[in-house]
Amino acid sequence: MKTLKTFSLALAMTAIPAISPIAQDSRAVYITIDSDALTFTENTFKSRLEEIETKDGISIVKIDEEALPWLSLLMHKNFNRCGGFMLHEDVQDAEELLYSQDGAQLFAKNNTFANYAIDQDSLIKPMIAEVKADNISATITKLSSFKNRYYKGEFGKQSATWIKDTWTALVKNRADAKVEFFAHSQWDQPSVILTLQGASDDVIIVAGHQDSINGSFGGATSTAPGADDNASGIATVTEIIRVLADSSYQPQKTIKFMAYAAEEVGLLGSKEISTQFKKNKVNVIGVMQLDMTNFQGTKELDIVMMRDYTNDDQNNFIGAIIDRYVPGVKWGFDKCGYGCSDHASWHAQGYPASMPFEARKNDMNRNIHTARDLMSVSGGNASHASKFAKMGIGYLVELDR
Repeated sequence: MKTLKTFSLALAMTAIPAISPIAQDSRAVYITIDSDALTFTENTFKSRLEEIETKDGISIVKIDEEALPWLSLLMHKNFNRCGGFMLHEDVQDAEELLYSQDGAQLFAKNNTFANYAIDQDSLIKPMIAEVKADNISATITKLSSFKNRYYKGEFGKQSATWIKDTWTALVKNRADAKVEFFAHSQWDQPSVILTLQGASDDVIIVAGHQDSINGSFGGATSTAPGADDNASGIATVTEIIRVLADSSYQPQKTIKFMAYAAEEVGLLGSKEISTQFKKNKVNVIGVMQLDMTNFQGTKELDIVMMRDYTNDDQNNFIGAIIDRYVPGVKWGFDKCGYGCSDHASWHAQGYPASMPFEARKNDMNRNIHTARDLMSVSGGNASHASKFAKMGIGYLVELDR
């Protein structure tokens, strides 16, 4: 068995980005990671890592907590995954996930998604016409103006407060709306949840993560504008909220918009929220994850539905929504790998989840997790993200009937 010793200085000499020595007293934590990335992770972090158990292609790994930002960066650079692992409270929590699903392969089951008609043109088309790319651009600009939105730091708290205040202002005239922090006891940044209460307790969720990270420098003091990853997703969610609020749309089901904390270090915020929802037996009928919406990788595709750790039926439903309400937008399929974003948290709890993404994995934005993740990389506008806002409105209204 490997032991957790002083971080090897040889790592800083490799071709991958130089990784600062990790403090000797860094706390050991447990993650699950796809086994296809395990050998790379072992070779990279050497004595800072200990493999605990592997089952059905997923491995439990003990690793120093301060290594997680670097792991997130390297998973992006080497496997084209934003994240690529899940952090757990302890080894028992990791084992519970590994042996969940009644002994079936982890995440193998296709969580139930009901068959919904697509026929709400009279409601959806006028709302889609109100989507403004300039509004999305302004939100991206504001969120990326914070030095970072790191989950353990003052800027992460400040940006979360800005999101809450912005969403509150958008629904200030609605008696059916409330905006709340979801506090997390283990880190500073809260998640943000806006609820539009419907007559039914069935819940539809549209969400993205709010935090940003730069794997090249210290987390809470780093420069991590995160314009695409994931100010673009939160800005898209914000525009959907604005359009629904301004239209005076009255949902039949309960709609929740979420800005998760701490996605970049193991899907922490969404994992805690989805676990609580499952424990409280909340009937979530659909989850849409918007993580990076403003960088168009190629002209061949506008929106890419990730097939893995998502619901096939809901993915096809969203594709039909695009065809119906966002004509001319080209969409297709790809895979993003284990734990690549917050949809995996909901899928693990048995809820139907989807992740429409801005590009195929091999064509994704190479500037994320660096100080170069600026809106200029996406052409200085939010025209691409506006397609996701239109799709999101169609998804919500059709699923709400």
